[in-house]
Amino acid sequence: MLDDNLKTQLKAYLERLTRPVELVASLDDSEASRELQALLQDIQGLSDQVSVVEKKADGAERAPVFLITNPGQDSGVRFAGVPLGHEFTSLVLALLHVGGHPSKEPAELQEQIKDLDGEFHFETYYSLSCHNCPDVVQALNLMSVLNPRITHTAIDGGVFQQEIAEREIMAVPTVFLNGERFGQGRMELGEIVAKIDKGAVAREAAKLGAKDPFDVLIVGGGPAGAAAAVYAARKGIRTGVAAERFGGQVLDTVDIENYISVQKTVGPQFAAALERHVGDYEVDIMNLQRAAALVPASTEGGLIEVQLESGATLRSRTVILSTGARWRNMNVPGEEQYRTKGVTYCPHCDGPLFKGKRVAVIGGGNSGVEAAIDLAGIVAHVTLLEFAGELKADAVLQRKLKSLPNVDVIVNAQTTEVNGDGSRVTGITYKDRTNDESKQIALEGIFVQIGLLPNTDWLKGTVELSRHGEIVVDAHGRTNLPGVFAAGDCTTVPFKQIVIAAGDGSKAALSAFDHLIRTSAPA
Repeated sequence: MLDDNLKTQLKAYLERLTRPVELVASLDDSEASRELQALLQDIQGLSDQVSVVEKKADGAERAPVFLITNPGQDSGVRFAGVPLGHEFTSLVLALLHVGGHPSKEPAELQEQIKDLDGEFHFETYYSLSCHNCPDVVQALNLMSVLNPRITHTAIDGGVFQQEIAEREIMAVPTVFLNGERFGQGRMELGEIVAKIDKGAVAREAAKLGAKDPFDVLIVGGGPAGAAAAVYAARKGIRTGVAAERFGGQVLDTVDIENYISVQKTVGPQFAAALERHVGDYEVDIMNLQRAAALVPASTEGGLIEVQLESGATLRSRTVILSTGARWRNMNVPGEEQYRTKGVTYCPHCDGPLFKGKRVAVIGGGNSGVEAAIDLAGIVAHVTLLEFAGELKADAVLQRKLKSLPNVDVIVNAQTTEVNGDGSRVTGITYKDRTNDESKQIALEGIFVQIGLLPNTDWLKGTVELSRHGEIVVDAHGRTNLPGVFAAGDCTTVPFKQIVIAAGDGSKAALSAFDHLIRTSAPA
């Protein structure tokens, strides 16, 4: 099952086990069960601390499924399916944590999980190609290790297609708690804990509100925000980062091949590297914080306030806005109603859920054409709809797209409605812009890939914005407000690229430092 390279790596990890681990598998006669059996036998052969117990599934339970536990215990981490692909890391971490190797999560957060009162039974549906799923799976796995009142089963939607259909799951990761939908999409450990620990938000807001003022406060933790934090901290000034999720939109990016000196990486790894680099400096990282309002300083050199949705207020002599951007919606009838019910924005995550089905991709730029190419290998048929009269993607991508037999391209197509039966997508309506004729296509999934919108809604009425909602900046990253700077995809700087955002963040930090040394704080 595992190649020699993976076995060597896994063997080295398993040497860190400090207590025995038992893998209890329920198997049937399926091919997936045979794959899981081979995987577990490979793992058992790599460590004397690991044992495997196999039993025949009784037909009333999922199969294949296995529990990672300690001998004599019936709690631990459960996987339904064969956790390879992006979930192999989740499997390795589960083995380590059940085997006594400590987690790197903050000790305070781990204690909070241990103290949670109540019964919490989580189920997460994932796909092996989903790069957003491991964060959720690993967070809930750790919670089930730390607290015996918490259980978690990670379920491969590609194996358990009947459950996917019965529960009407059309996007991953999708999480159920005690049988009810709990959340969908990427979620971090602290975010999950905050949702079930009702007093956590208020406690965290009180802690944040008590912080001393910063010299530089960066709002946003993507490439621009991370670069700004490093450059500010290197000046020896008090630096803070308030981020909704550190890494920003990079977390939703799959392959990165154009960041100079890094030949190839994937978004979550790049985001983790950003956070590690910032962590090398004295930077106060405040994660899972969404900004709600900006209050300019009342006097020259005075403190600027950033109000958070949690109710906390942070204060700083200068502020760098690096809130990035988000996927643009079609803004047509039916889109919001059928979001995660056939309308999705991540072909890599959700593509496997549409195996053998007919889907559409909206958008003919690089992202749209790449999505159509990837989906063509999974689904029955792809229809790509482009508003303009021709595709905008790179020529090499267009040639690849045209070579695929199960892809149709329609240009001059304006999407006007998402059609559905009340519970899921059944088709799409578009207008032929050459003759205004309305047409419909029967399909089961729609992948939207039409660009980005800046995350600046909370700034309306304070900072000057362009007609596209971007923060207007000059060559130094300065906004129209003294002491307020901006960088990255949320600004008017052209070409939304990671390397450009990082450079802008560095420039904004240097500009903020220059502002500080030229502006006296009020007495």
